[in-house]
Amino acid sequence: MLVSTTELREHLNDPDWVIFDCRHDLMDPGKGAAIYADEHITGAYFAAVDADLSGTKTGHNGRHPLPEPEDFAAFFAQHGVTEKTRVIAYDDVGGQYAARLWWVARWIGFEGVALLDGGWAKWMAEGQPVDQLVPALRKGALTARVNESLLVRVDEVLANLDTSKQVVIDARAPERYRGEVEPLDRVAGHIPGALNRGFKQNLNDDLTLRGPAELRAHFEALLGTRLPEEVVHQCGSGITACVNLLAMEQAGLAGSKLYAGSWSEWSSDPTRPVATG
Repeated sequence: MLVSTTELREHLNDPDWVIFDCRHDLMDPGKGAAIYADEHITGAYFAAVDADLSGTKTGHNGRHPLPEPEDFAAFFAQHGVTEKTRVIAYDDVGGQYAARLWWVARWIGFEGVALLDGGWAKWMAEGQPVDQLVPALRKGALTARVNESLLVRVDEVLANLDTSKQVVIDARAPERYRGEVEPLDRVAGHIPGALNRGFKQNLNDDLTLRGPAELRAHFEALLGTRLPEEVVHQCGSGITACVNLLAMEQAGLAGSKLYAGSWSEWSSDPTRPVATG
């Protein structure tokens, strides 16, 4: 699930490797495209979080609803991706946007996807190749084979308030989880019963992912006797939750799920309960 800067450098000219730049700013949605145009890893394509990694918003399905599986498969295919391709995603904030691409790819049945460990910051710190050239589109072929077992819907999360069959982990910053601030969504707080683990806790100072043993110890301390299959990840809009999910997979705790609508979907309906503190 992780590729080092050294390994990626060795495959920059490999036609079986496709790189996606997922840089984005939630407060400035146009920034990702602008900084990609200014400079990006040599050979990388741009994957827009609001367009390529998200679907149509209805006002009730969250800020970043999932794309249609066939649309995402077509996006991959027009950038040269086939079943045999190795896809690498990166961003500049510790993987939160790159992890979204990683998760959506796996959701449509594509397993050959990984994150660049340390992302843009590590690549630049090492003086690795960058340029402004936008590579030509390539012809690939990919069929979506959706794995719905990776996903939970809002009705299941709502029913879980009574059954407690699953435990929800909220990847937002602690102050947003507690309801002290809310810069993006209309209501502050969290889903009742949810635990908090900000996605940045998975990262070292250089934005690489912590080691598997350390991550496993952290999650086992948080979850107690809960099994990975009983874990549902959420955040503000189904983006940063993917980092917690990837971290659990990296720790050998496979099987957790994503609530893609997350807080932005949950809080769009005033009848759904809200907890604070």
